[in-house]
Amino acid sequence: MKELIGSCGRAAAYCLHPRVILLSLLPLLLSGVLALLLGWFYWETAIAAVRAQLEAWSLVGSALDWLSAVGLDGLRAMLAPLIVVALAVPLLVVVSLLIVALVMMPKLVDLVAARRFPALERRHGEPLWRSMLASLGAALAALFALLVTVPLWLIPPLVLLIPPLIWGWLSYRVMSFDALAEHATRDERQRIMAEHRLPLLGIGVLTGYLGAAPALVWAVGAAALAFAPFLIVLSMWLYTLVFAFSALWFVHYALAALEALRAAAPVPAGPPPVEVIAALPPASA
Repeated sequence: MKELIGSCGRAAAYCLHPRVILLSLLPLLLSGVLALLLGWFYWETAIAAVRAQLEAWSLVGSALDWLSAVGLDGLRAMLAPLIVVALAVPLLVVVSLLIVALVMMPKLVDLVAARRFPALERRHGEPLWRSMLASLGAALAALFALLVTVPLWLIPPLVLLIPPLIWGWLSYRVMSFDALAEHATRDERQRIMAEHRLPLLGIGVLTGYLGAAPALVWAVGAAALAFAPFLIVLSMWLYTLVFAFSALWFVHYALAALEALRAAAPVPAGPPPVEVIAALPPASA
C-alpha cells in the first residue's frame, strides 16, 4: 500500500515534467486529426444512418413518434447524434490508449528509469512486436466487452461500474506489460503481474474512473452536439493526460516491484576468488 500511494504521488509530479507535457501532444495531435477527419466526412452520414436504423425498429419508432406527439422533437433530434458520439468516443479512446502504449510508454519508461532506477538492468524480455500484439489483443477484447455490455448501461448503477472496470482491465493489461517489457524477463514480468495483480488492477480501475472525467465535456447539453468534433478533440486531450498519469503510475509501481523482486532473489554463487584457488592443495594425480 505504501508503494501504491507513493507511486501515485510520483506519477502526478512527473505529469508536470516538460518532457511528459510534450509527449502528451503527439497522441492528442493524432487522435484529434482522426476525430476531425471523421467528423468532417462522416458526421452527417453517420447521423442519417443511425436515425434510419432507429426508425426501422418498430418499438424505437413508436417511442420516437411519442416524443414528437408530446412536443419533445428536440429530444428526438438529439438521440441519433448522441448515439454516434457514444459509439465514436470509445473507439477514439482505444486509439489514444494504443498510441500512448506504442509511442509514449517507452519514453515514459526511459524517463522514470533514468531518474529513479538508473541501476536497474534492462533484460529486454519482450520485443516490440509482441508488445504491439498484446496491446491490440487487449484493446479488441475491451471493445467487444463494451459492445456486449451496452444494454446494461441503461441500468443506472451499472453504468457507473461496467465501463470503468473494462477500461481498468484494459489499462492493467496494456500498461503493466509495456512498463516491464524493456527491463524484465518474461518470467519476471509474469511473476510480477501474478503477485501484484490486485494492486495493478486497482491502479487500472482507479484510473478508469478518472478516465470518465473527460465525458463531462458533453454535459453542457444539446449545444455540445454542434461542436462535437471539437469537443471530441478536447476530450481526447483530457484522456491523453489521464493516460499519461496512468502510464507513469504503472511504470513507477512496476519498476519498483521489479527492483524489489531482484533484491530478494538469491545471488548466484560465483567462482572463488583467485587467492582462495591459490591456497587450495594441488590435486593428487
